[in-house]
Amino acid sequence: MRPPYGSLEARLEKSPVPIAIVLPDGDRIGPADASLRLTLHDPAAVAALATGAIGTVGAEIVEGRVRFEGSVRELMLAAQALLQADPVHDEHTTWWRQALVWYVSRARHTTARDAENIQFHYDVSDDFYALWLDPWRVYSCAYYRTPDMALAQAQEAKLDHICRKLRLQPGERFLDVGSGWGGMLLWAAEHYGVQGTGITLSRNQYAYVQKCIEERGLGGRVQVLLQDYRELQVSEPFDKISSIGMFEHVGRAQMPTYFSTLQRLLKPGGLAMNHGITAGGVDNTGLGAGLGEFIDRYIFPGGELLHVSVALQEIARAGLEMVDTENIRPHYARTLWAWSDALEAQLPRAREILVAQHGEDRGDKVLRAYRLYLAGCALGFEQGWVALHQILMTRPDGLPDSGPMAGAQSEYPFNREYIYTPPQAGATPRRQP
Repeated sequence: MRPPYGSLEARLEKSPVPIAIVLPDGDRIGPADASLRLTLHDPAAVAALATGAIGTVGAEIVEGRVRFEGSVRELMLAAQALLQADPVHDEHTTWWRQALVWYVSRARHTTARDAENIQFHYDVSDDFYALWLDPWRVYSCAYYRTPDMALAQAQEAKLDHICRKLRLQPGERFLDVGSGWGGMLLWAAEHYGVQGTGITLSRNQYAYVQKCIEERGLGGRVQVLLQDYRELQVSEPFDKISSIGMFEHVGRAQMPTYFSTLQRLLKPGGLAMNHGITAGGVDNTGLGAGLGEFIDRYIFPGGELLHVSVALQEIARAGLEMVDTENIRPHYARTLWAWSDALEAQLPRAREILVAQHGEDRGDKVLRAYRLYLAGCALGFEQGWVALHQILMTRPDGLPDSGPMAGAQSEYPFNREYIYTPPQAGATPRRQP
């Protein structure tokens, strides 16, 4: 007798793209000629589909218990239709779960665990990331200053946007926390003439940036350290600080330490930029429908999200003043789709790289996970389940008449004209990555 699949069939009818489902018992649901096909080898996947647990379905795909044929863009359209509830508002919002999250966060974000988590993600393979990132290897939200920009142009626009917000000047001491493959650090040194320091926990990224510094002749002006932000000690605070894509890895329980560390490392009157992913909901630290668990298991172990309002509270408690906040959420959706499209266009080469690095079983799982992660996150930013905020902060110097405006207590001009004014003549010549 054919099992009752009525609830699943009803949900599939709501999908904007036709889906063909091959069930574990060999039965089929949906049109035979559908461009999107899911073959289920595990009965648990049927229940996950029927209940809208799309993150669980994603895990089944990674593990090889569900196989999909078709484009990831169509898969995301179908996933959205299968959801039964907003992933922002689910069990993550209960008070007891929030309390549990805080205690778990505290245990998960030791210096040793954070180093392991960062290396799990960022040390997958430099060659793999190079396939779908821009030439600077900027692994964070781009800034599409004009609609016709390609990804590489938009990433350069983002780097320059942050440099302008920070009012970088030649000779200033600049720190980039979580410096990745060095895009921000190198851009600031070559275009704004700063004395730059980057810190990272990724061994691969550290080695790559060291090589870039040597090749570009920046040894006397730029350095990168393999170090946790909490352990960085300096004899003189920095004039300017950026933290791009680092905030998401800190953990809720460590936020007071994170922002107080930025405050300690920043000179009075200086500027700091926090560019990071924020939660779409006020109370949730992750996404429901199994999405948060998927990302934690396969992509970013230890990652936690805060609503921007919570981040602003922690900033204020640390003795920093928020002077400008910009939400560029749609820019990240477009960035992620650009990454996804670039990866999809080079799947054979991506698999070759990952299998050579990790073996066939692990390599295939990593590739399946990243295909779902990039497209799924693009969907999340489109839907507002998550956001991206650039928060510009100062450390007030307590001197009422300092800065460009009386009472500023910093060098921030308290207007936005400077961001959009072309750089003055005499800036360091630009060069290609």
